[in-house]
Amino acid sequence: MPTVTTRLLRFSRQFERFYEHQFAPMLERTGLTMREIHVLLFLANNPGYDTARDVAEYRGMAKSQVSQAVDLLAARGVLRRAPDASDRRVVHLAVTEPGVPLAREAQAIQAACGRRLLANFSPEDEAQFRRLLETVLENGAHLMEEEVQP
Repeated sequence: MPTVTTRLLRFSRQFERFYEHQFAPMLERTGLTMREIHVLLFLANNPGYDTARDVAEYRGMAKSQVSQAVDLLAARGVLRRAPDASDRRVVHLAVTEPGVPLAREAQAIQAACGRRLLANFSPEDEAQFRRLLETVLENGAHLMEEEVQP
């Protein structure tokens, strides 16, 4: 049997395909792309992380991809841009009132994927899994900090 790491990498690719497939009806109906959904979801799910730079950094998207998605979402009236009060180089992004129903629909699809993924967990197992995952993510963040330091 392949190692846990190999199986985890395979799962990651397969789940990404499954996850994106769940959005297919919404994408077809709205004309949005999955890239635009990623940006919309990031902004809806992460208050306070509201710049294109935040999206690129935390979502792992190229700056050019984020910029293009933001332009398209803004042109459709789904997002609005607002310059920062103290630093005009920084532009904050926000889901507009007409964009809220799209964001909520995308969040519902996202939540359903999460529920299906954890369907056989007891509430206790789910809480423990989330705690363990948080520890793994914290350890990973520390490793990345060590890697960057000389």
